[in-house]
Amino acid sequence: MNAFLLGNFQPTRVFVLVFLVDFSIRILINPLYAPSLIIGQWFVRKQLPEYVGAPQKRFAWAIGFVLALAMLYLMVLNNVIGPINMIVCSICLLLLFFETAFGICIGCKVYNRFNKEKAQLCPGGVCEVPSGQGSRITLTQVVIVGLFAVMIGFVGQWVYATGPKKSVQIPLAVAPSAPIDPAEIERCKVPEFAKAMGHEEKWKLHNNCQ
Repeated sequence: MNAFLLGNFQPTRVFVLVFLVDFSIRILINPLYAPSLIIGQWFVRKQLPEYVGAPQKRFAWAIGFVLALAMLYLMVLNNVIGPINMIVCSICLLLLFFETAFGICIGCKVYNRFNKEKAQLCPGGVCEVPSGQGSRITLTQVVIVGLFAVMIGFVGQWVYATGPKKSVQIPLAVAPSAPIDPAEIERCKVPEFAKAMGHEEKWKLHNNCQ
């Protein structure tokens, strides 16, 4: 969010290094010694473990490892900032979110596409449950979700229509303009990554530039 809203990529660079070290330990040494997995195991220490197959997990971790290497090359080593970083981070977050929120391991599904030995012990038992035996969604439920989405649309339009209007202030007198400092002009020069993201005005606002 710092990178997207403020154009500040420094926290992302720190996270890339931490992420790469953690996944390097998972793949190259032993997942038992990965800091994030140790912390996660401590949080769920009072829960019954749900084991998953190691081969597909290592394959999924390898995907994260490759993404981390790409970000290391782009951001940390070459300081390349722009939309490509947001795309790579979004892919990584999407993979993590699907597994943590829904128990869906996208990397495991990709693993099944390229390996004869299919994944076993998947989250939620999805690999063992026969096709069509899972929970089913009825037509009534689909209609309810559709109506809910329509309601959100109407509520959103009403909120924006009844929200406070932007006031336009007209100065009573125009003060004489001060001489423009060349250093200030250079400081307020919008970087290319902000232009590429369409955040020129936000960047000026957060950097006190006119």
